[in-house]
Amino acid sequence: MNTMTSINTTTLSAGRGSTLSLNEGYFAKRDVLDWVFALLVTGGFLYAFARYSAYMDVYEKGILLGAIPSAIALGWFWRPLRLLMLVVSGFALLGINSYQGDLGRAEQVFWLKYFLSSQSAILWMSVLFFMSTIFYWLGMFASNTPSASGASHSATLESLGSKIAWTGVGMALIGTLVRWYESYLIGADVGHIPVSNLYEVFVLFSWMTAVFYLYFEAEYKTRSLGAFVMLVVSGAVGFLLWYTVVRDAHQIQPLVPALKSWWMKLHVPANFIGYGMFALTAMVSLSYLVKQQALETRWYKLTPLWLLGVVLCFVPIVFRKSPLEAGGSHYWLGYLLVSGLIAGGILLGRKRIAERLPSLEVLDDVMYRAIAVGFAFFTIATVLGALWAAEAWGGYWSWDPKETWALIVWLNYAAWLHMRLMKGLRGTVAAWWALVGLVVTTFAFLGVNMFLSGLHSYGTL
Repeated sequence: MNTMTSINTTTLSAGRGSTLSLNEGYFAKRDVLDWVFALLVTGGFLYAFARYSAYMDVYEKGILLGAIPSAIALGWFWRPLRLLMLVVSGFALLGINSYQGDLGRAEQVFWLKYFLSSQSAILWMSVLFFMSTIFYWLGMFASNTPSASGASHSATLESLGSKIAWTGVGMALIGTLVRWYESYLIGADVGHIPVSNLYEVFVLFSWMTAVFYLYFEAEYKTRSLGAFVMLVVSGAVGFLLWYTVVRDAHQIQPLVPALKSWWMKLHVPANFIGYGMFALTAMVSLSYLVKQQALETRWYKLTPLWLLGVVLCFVPIVFRKSPLEAGGSHYWLGYLLVSGLIAGGILLGRKRIAERLPSLEVLDDVMYRAIAVGFAFFTIATVLGALWAAEAWGGYWSWDPKETWALIVWLNYAAWLHMRLMKGLRGTVAAWWALVGLVVTTFAFLGVNMFLSGLHSYGTL
């Protein structure tokens, strides 16, 4: 009896210990570095508040102060973001202070001209994302046999692709923050957060999609998906560069009256978290279908690869007919050739690619998690958009083409999640659905701007 009591007591003690460990307070788990990071973030935001609050209205001040705990929580949740935040903040402040209130110094100060002015930093972002994509693909086909140093050529190349992607994200954020400051140097009435036009939101989309992928890369300890996900990032960067050339889009312009609202600062970033996650999901679903059909010998059965080729070839046809086309046919010819090489390379190397990709179960799980997060933020963005519409136009919903297609996107992913959670949707159907979802999302984002008009006509191409 005493023995049993002793055993039970020990079990209860162990159980209590486990319970206490599992229920340990959120803040009690923080170490010294966590608190040092929190102090640095708080100090940085308060410095920004003290220096730039004169340019802000009460809502912007509230957003800035509310961002302090959010930034700290993100850094505690995923440690690599700490270094990113600190490096970006340091270089952005160097760039901002180098202007000394004079926008003309962008052509006089070496590091502004070549690295830290908004346009220079964003061009570096573009080059780095292209380079990252190339290294991920080189790693996909390189030898997986360990070398004398212990790491295989494949792992080394993919690791380099990952580091370059991180650097590209950093340059994108530096360019965004410096551009924000540059807009106020042009004029207090011109200054605005850089999420107001296609140029700025494509920068936003590019770095957000990249950083989301880097999170999943760390979470699942696989870099092979970078070859697929960075394709869509490179595609966005390619459009960004073309749009810059044909429209001189990098020039900072005053906001149109409809965009002079603090709702924009919340609605647009939330929207692009959704877009970024949906794009990432589509590329993961493409890799799922490639892996699934790797052993298929009948070429006409390789539908995802043929579809990729058709879509990639269709893009230049659409944009060559757009009103923006002004001597850009050479660009789209180059795009067409590169797209054909990519589609053909995936088609011919599908067996090797399938060997390097993670299991179908992992790919399926990444699809689900990305859609779940994207859907949550897209829902928030849609609600914020309705509130913004009520303030700007007097009604929450007007069946404007942009609003209608946003609803179609929302219903598409709502149905996907419903089928997943209620009916156990998995595998091929889920992958195809997610892939088609990117087409729907792309039309809602770009197609509506190109082919339809309405209350959101200020966002036309």
